[in-house]
Amino acid sequence: QVQLVESGGGLVQAGASLRLSCAASGSGFSSYGLGWFRQASGKEREFVSAISWGGGRRAYTDSVKDRFTISRDNAKNTVYLQMNNLKPEDTAVYFCVAKRFGSADGGSYDYWGQGTQVTVSS
Repeated sequence: QVQLVESGGGLVQAGASLRLSCAASGSGFSSYGLGWFRQASGKEREFVSAISWGGGRRAYTDSVKDRFTISRDNAKNTVYLQMNNLKPEDTAVYFCVAKRFGSADGGSYDYWGQGTQVTVSS
């Protein structure tokens, strides 16, 4: 079992950067594939990015490629999402997710955080 707590959201102007963090508690962090989803108001939740449990594979949705970078620090039990050149359409609640031995190749996730709000003004 793992608990996830996101931080780092906020209100920024278009073109700015933010780094989201997700701290995990529980054992076996290094064996979890991790990722980020987001949900904008009135829209369905969508996949943003994922990193495999070994850290060697990363995946991104097309709209954030070349702007967002996912990384993990197993020593700190934390996964990050560096978001650069933010756009108003990135405005959403961002959720951290985890699943045992996830390989960043899609599928469902077993654990979800509570979410952190990111708002990008034009």
